[in-house]
Amino acid sequence: MDRFILTDAQWERMEPVCLGKPTDPGRTGGNNRLFVEAVLWIARTGSPWRDLPLLFGKWNTVFKRFRDWVKGDVFKRLFDAVSDDPDMEYAMVDATIVKVHRHGQGAKGGRKVRLLAAPEAA
Repeated sequence: MDRFILTDAQWERMEPVCLGKPTDPGRTGGNNRLFVEAVLWIARTGSPWRDLPLLFGKWNTVFKRFRDWVKGDVFKRLFDAVSDDPDMEYAMVDATIVKVHRHGQGAKGGRKVRLLAAPEAA
């Protein structure tokens, strides 16, 4: 499973705002890029944390680290670091999934037969 989402350019912009650099005192993160990829894997697949592949580490450890980063607003800083240059790769609107109820369209009910103004012209 060598397919990851982040490009090297994106990671270079995100790396300075990550918690747990090797130069920080105390507990440090082993591999911040792998952790961010794990979070993106969870977001992309919609799987529960327990289904996280072992490639990313123990699911509970990754979840605890995720929770710490959420409390520290790290994900907002990561988003801000990469959002100034959007590539618009995944920005699309598909009308097949956007459905409005008939009341939202201004409809008054079912179809009605409307008489012509001049029936003899028909």
